[in-house]
Amino acid sequence: MTARTSNSRTERTYTVVEVCAGAGGQALGLEKAGFEHQLAIELDETAATTLKLNRPGWDIRVGDVADKSVWDPAEFEGVSLLAGGVPCPPFSIAGRQLGASDERDLFSWAIEQVAIVRPRALMLENVRGLSQPRFIAYRQRVLNRLRELGYEPFWKLLHAAEHGVAQLRPRFVLVALKPEDAEYFTWPEASEAKKTVGETLKDLMSADGWPYADEWAAMASDIAPTLVGGSKKHGGADLGPTRAKAAWLQLGVDGKGIANEAPGPQSPHPAEVPPRLTIEMVRRLQGWNDDEWSFTGKKTSQYRQIGNAFPPPVANAVGEAIIRAFNHVSVNQTYAAQLAQAADDPLFSLLNDNPGGTPERLIYEGIPTLTPSKLAKRISALSHDFEIRQTRVSGETFYHLGGFRGFTGQEDHFRHEYMAENRSKVS
Repeated sequence: MTARTSNSRTERTYTVVEVCAGAGGQALGLEKAGFEHQLAIELDETAATTLKLNRPGWDIRVGDVADKSVWDPAEFEGVSLLAGGVPCPPFSIAGRQLGASDERDLFSWAIEQVAIVRPRALMLENVRGLSQPRFIAYRQRVLNRLRELGYEPFWKLLHAAEHGVAQLRPRFVLVALKPEDAEYFTWPEASEAKKTVGETLKDLMSADGWPYADEWAAMASDIAPTLVGGSKKHGGADLGPTRAKAAWLQLGVDGKGIANEAPGPQSPHPAEVPPRLTIEMVRRLQGWNDDEWSFTGKKTSQYRQIGNAFPPPVANAVGEAIIRAFNHVSVNQTYAAQLAQAADDPLFSLLNDNPGGTPERLIYEGIPTLTPSKLAKRISALSHDFEIRQTRVSGETFYHLGGFRGFTGQEDHFRHEYMAENRSKVS
């Protein structure tokens, strides 16, 4: 943090380094909150070109954030905020949920950069899947590591619709602050007033003279399902899988593709032929104002950039909450209770603290509610994220918790080979 004097008062400048920046949804939101970008890094060249188009004065680098030739984290030691939207597929409910065994997982790698950058705060966002029971041990490892590094972590599932965006879009957000700031951190308050798809897009639907825009807006009287941007490997310019398309249809929207233009004077009634959204409409649904951001690339690429973004209003709200904590605006009265209620994973803790746990001890002494069948499922889930070794002694099975499978920067990790072979396909 630096300070500058303007109009006889001191203004604080808070800086941010953003990894996996995408096309700039989180970047714009943090900028609006008051952060100044020292660096933004993005793997996808088209998304990086979008960033450069909109913020030509920023230091924007293209490449794998874990590649030391792209950036040296040590050069940014002491930045106010380290932020990013690391890849979602390792945790997505729509995927295989391989977690640490997925070559694209960068969540734990990002945590390790805290040890080098030593930011005043950390902010990472990901899909709702990371909040599910499947990843309780993964989350516990993240919390433990951040506490080892001297930070107090906070998790919360935020819904974009509660922060001025006309879609549900749940995102699991991690914020970690140093103890002197942590007691002043409070999550942004949710807004009770929610925007509907109809009121958000009616003017765009009527822009080319469509006579049924008002009737369509009445049909689209709810928030949208989550926009699905897809990836280079899967997903195109449509609004998601079958269930998502069905939800869009209930709002009077054909989700099978993206239109080049709004419906015109001769376009039929939405009850007969529902209209498709345009890129401009998708951009607004994701929380961008019409004239504040331009996107490069072809239609499918633009849709992917928008659909995969962290909505700027949500990033803005979290960013403002972090700055309020920096400024020690007000103490969070529930801070102590939040720390006391922080849920640990009892199975992970038992295996971590008591190497070689038997099923009997784990079930009857440590976790009475854990049945043999549930234990087997938990051990199976754990094995995706940690090495689990089993031994048999006198007819009893002993479980041994081994090393973490995830990528934290290891030179010999399997991720390197994957990236070398699939660089152009990863998004």
